[in-house]
Amino acid sequence: MRKTARSVNLMAAGLLAGNELGTWAAVHPALKKLGPPERVRAEQELTRRFGVIMPFWMAAAVISCLPNLALSAGRPGFRPTLIGALCFAAMLASTRLGNVPINNRTLEIDPEEDIEEFGRLRERWDRLHTLRIALTTAGLGFLVAGALTEEE
Repeated sequence: MRKTARSVNLMAAGLLAGNELGTWAAVHPALKKLGPPERVRAEQELTRRFGVIMPFWMAAAVISCLPNLALSAGRPGFRPTLIGALCFAAMLASTRLGNVPINNRTLEIDPEEDIEEFGRLRERWDRLHTLRIALTTAGLGFLVAGALTEEE
């Protein structure tokens, strides 16, 4: 049971961390090369699509930490698992409090008229996204460390 719980958790956390890093390293730099109205439209479409997928995906990464915490209580892997879970919980809080309101406003922006506001929003969103990447990457590292410590 412990190996299954770890596998599910590492899969969810790893896929989420990879997605976050991929959008930071590839998708958003490519979008910055578009003209302003086209970039706004592209960001709006991505926001709509990710808005459907990401709540489930992020929740799965966080929730899948819980059985591992319970199963590793009193074991060597508990502390890194706890730190990893806290990193993912902080990422989720940062997303809900920071990125989601920006995403909601992005969906309301007129691609032809609100270019300056969009630029300010994207700068803030990018900073918050960088924080998410740091938290998911660190969280994944700690979850992996917890899993490896359990196997010793």
